[in-house]
Amino acid sequence: MVRQVGITDTTLRDGHQSLLATRMKTADMLPIASQMDAVGFHSLEVWGGATFDACMRFLNEDPWERLRALRRVLPNTKLQMLLRGQNLLGYRHYADDVVREFIRLSIKNGIDILRIFDALNDVRNMALAMKVAREEGGHVQATISYTTGPVYDDDYYLHLARDLAKLGADSLCLKDMAGILTPTTAYRLVQKIKAAVDLPLQLHCHYTSGMAAMTYLKAIEAGADVIDTAMSPLALGTSQPATETMVATLAETPYATGLDLHRLGEIAAYFRQVRQQYKEFDLGDGTVDANVLRYQVPGGMISNFMSQLAQQNALDRLPEVLAEVPRVRADLGYPPLVTPSSQMVGAQAVLNVLAGERYKMVTREVKDYLRGLYGRPPAPVDADVRRQIIGGEEPITCRPADLLEPQLPAARQEIAPYLEKEEDVLSYALFPAVAKKFLAERLASRTGVDYNLVEAAREPVYPA
Repeated sequence: MVRQVGITDTTLRDGHQSLLATRMKTADMLPIASQMDAVGFHSLEVWGGATFDACMRFLNEDPWERLRALRRVLPNTKLQMLLRGQNLLGYRHYADDVVREFIRLSIKNGIDILRIFDALNDVRNMALAMKVAREEGGHVQATISYTTGPVYDDDYYLHLARDLAKLGADSLCLKDMAGILTPTTAYRLVQKIKAAVDLPLQLHCHYTSGMAAMTYLKAIEAGADVIDTAMSPLALGTSQPATETMVATLAETPYATGLDLHRLGEIAAYFRQVRQQYKEFDLGDGTVDANVLRYQVPGGMISNFMSQLAQQNALDRLPEVLAEVPRVRADLGYPPLVTPSSQMVGAQAVLNVLAGERYKMVTREVKDYLRGLYGRPPAPVDADVRRQIIGGEEPITCRPADLLEPQLPAARQEIAPYLEKEEDVLSYALFPAVAKKFLAERLASRTGVDYNLVEAAREPVYPA
């Protein structure tokens, strides 16, 4: 049966997030955009994930301006973003008013497809984002974070797929953030999901373990409709399989993409030059790290471990940390290692090793996780570990965001002196410290008004 497979190219988001520490500037994206627009991609992933934070924190760019600029030069291609459910683009839950307004403005500024996931696969944390995205006219791609462990059998994933379909998903994505989905498992799982749920299914796999291209091929044979790839200069390693390679591979099958390899080669040549400009941040050499199959540690986590341990003159203890990760993960109920649970588990593993005693020091995030403030763990948490960390405190059982008061009114008031547009309020609500600094510096550059003077003017002055 002939079935054209779609390609979502991730170069402008996950490609450089995985390999260049999310440092690619908008100015390096725009010159090649018209050529990418002419390719005929299913979509281009251009926003979300860590790009929003990185724009303000490291590049002195407004992420909203990036989205608008890309929308202008990519008029014929659907633009896609990665959204962490109730966490949006941050590392904690935000109130419902923030979620609603952020999604409204994301779609207004140019996003077509929202890939929505939750780090714990807790659909309660995805439901509002999915509902609002549909109401605003966006395509809702509900996402299953793939991992392995005692609770993660085929029935677990089928149940999750059915729940997401009932919540109104327009398509599903199977997200393999660590590169651990094997070709055989992919074939079986895709077949079962496609039989159970009448929705398009997309695969997002990282190349970390070296299996992703083979996994894609078997998934396509089983019925997958779209795959995520990156242009070859920003592919492989901890990124996705190469776009050109998969296009060439599928050209000789009934699943040909119809994309032009010559045109793709010209685009790749451009990004090959661009990558040379980011050597300072280059994190990948395209090599395979099979350790991920044992530890389920995504490549970005390993880089973070090395940085943290080097600061403590303890880089030689990396093997101990890697061995501790699966133990911490088991204690916490086997959360998938994806943002923010990957950072949570990783940071705690480092503390356990460096302190010489497990859970002698505990991060605030782990305490909140055990209190239920991130959602429902996929499996029961170790009762002794919970007791050691939060004592007899009972975890909440409601949706975590139900406990949050509206946050936009206070955010709007706090950032009022720096506001130029409605999107600024969302930037501040998501990343207060980073956005305040960015917006203040923008104000200073445009008006000459010093940030410190603005802050001083807001302080009440009382007579002596």
